[in-house]
Amino acid sequence: MNDLFTADELVETDIGKYRKIFAEHFVTGKIDIASSGAAYLMNDDYEDDIYISPRNVNTALNGDTVTILLHAKKSGKRLSGEVTEIVERSKTEFVGLIQVSNKFAFLVPDSQKMDVDIMIPLDDLNDAKHGQKAIAKITDWNVETHNPIGEVVQVLGEPGDNETEMHAILVEYGFPLDFPKKVYEETSKIAHKIPAAEIKKRKDFRGVCTFTIDPEDAKDFDDAISFEKLSNGNYSIGVHIADVTHYVREDTHLNDEAVRRATSVYLVDRVIPMLPEKISNEVCSLRPKEDKLCFSAVFEMNENAEVVNEWFGRTVIHSTQRFTYQQAQDVIEKKSDVLEEEIHTINTLAQKLRKQRFKSGAINFESIEVKFRLDETGYPKGVYIKEHKESNELIEEFMLLANRKVAEFVGKKTANDKSEKKKAFVYRIHDVPKTDKLESFAAFANKFGYRVHTSNDSQISKSMNGLMKDVKGKKEQNVLEKLAIRTMSKAVYSTENIGHYGLAFDFYTHFTSPIRRYPDMMVHRLLQHYLDGGKSVDANEY
Repeated sequence: MNDLFTADELVETDIGKYRKIFAEHFVTGKIDIASSGAAYLMNDDYEDDIYISPRNVNTALNGDTVTILLHAKKSGKRLSGEVTEIVERSKTEFVGLIQVSNKFAFLVPDSQKMDVDIMIPLDDLNDAKHGQKAIAKITDWNVETHNPIGEVVQVLGEPGDNETEMHAILVEYGFPLDFPKKVYEETSKIAHKIPAAEIKKRKDFRGVCTFTIDPEDAKDFDDAISFEKLSNGNYSIGVHIADVTHYVREDTHLNDEAVRRATSVYLVDRVIPMLPEKISNEVCSLRPKEDKLCFSAVFEMNENAEVVNEWFGRTVIHSTQRFTYQQAQDVIEKKSDVLEEEIHTINTLAQKLRKQRFKSGAINFESIEVKFRLDETGYPKGVYIKEHKESNELIEEFMLLANRKVAEFVGKKTANDKSEKKKAFVYRIHDVPKTDKLESFAAFANKFGYRVHTSNDSQISKSMNGLMKDVKGKKEQNVLEKLAIRTMSKAVYSTENIGHYGLAFDFYTHFTSPIRRYPDMMVHRLLQHYLDGGKSVDANEY
């Protein structure tokens, strides 16, 4: 028996009771802890999650990768087990309230899924005071003790204060409050001035009418539109995207941090950028009256908004005008004459693109967006509805066009030409909605007197669009719009293309927002690789 214990082949299940352990009795996976304290382990080899009772969770925390010992399955009962090893912690730092007594202190975590307080020796409070919000890091947790031991790594401030609570939200969900020192060091070496040698490598659009349209409070302008009327009566429309990957190279700390963050995070009163502000708001931001490097998709279009020619490549631009959405809308409504002909022509083309898209089966989800007005302390002082106007649609349609055409350029050519090897690429895909979800939504909508057809894909999109139109301005609009969106499958990134159901596109990707989305940076690098004649990359690396 001692030999079995030494070889980890025997486990004591109760006093004087033992069980032989077989290798197949161990399962590793990620653990999800419910507010009740019970947990569930997810593993691809098992159809259902494995149940772990609160007393068998041991020192595992929500999101940890753990190994569990499976219990013998009883008839009629679900598969269960107990945690035997913490393979990898999902996080070791937690936000909460500090409680101080005479001999020790605790951090009481904000998260409902962290149901144990962190014990903090008084010497490790690091100036945190009773009642304050702080971040504590777990430094030790013996399986024989109920509470983990930790230390305060940062004091956030008083609970209820706007800055304190915003920082608490970010830390709780794993978003860093600042960039590492090495990232700042690399960023400081990036020059604002563009070398003449770099400009010579690019197509020069500085003499072409170019402008941006963004929200009033935007600082990271990552897209611009250029307009030129051609001698044959067609139009050259350029979609110019900030050339982030020219500045953020692979195998750098800057790129590693962008990978880790994956996206910029937008809170009610601030942006937590994916990239340092010197890059997002200065070097790469397509600010007016400045030369900027771009990766561009340029389309020759006829008056029916049909693309008759396209070009992709690196450019240099000079935006002559910065519009807010309202300012562009004023031009559309003839309340302003700034770049009047250009805006009106591009808007006409955008509306034709939009009409064609919905005719092809795209679903028109335009849910109401509620915004808050805050005072200088961050306290909400008002609520308003963000209006969606034609100026928004103008930008949307040309960003959608660029994203679709980039995906087609890589994917459609190899799909049509069997002699050419398929090129690995990052697509944004959207599957058809699941039947059970759709039928459930149809039954709910029927209670309000609306009929949703679910028999085939084309009927679904037509029926959904009809519903969105019918509920406009009615009291049930908000609930039905939100539920309709939740009924749809989630769009995901994949190297296996299945098209985008919601947009009715056979090929789609994300190319137009590299300042705030890392997948767009991946797409930029892949597109340039294939433009240079490169062979297909390994899809497993993406």
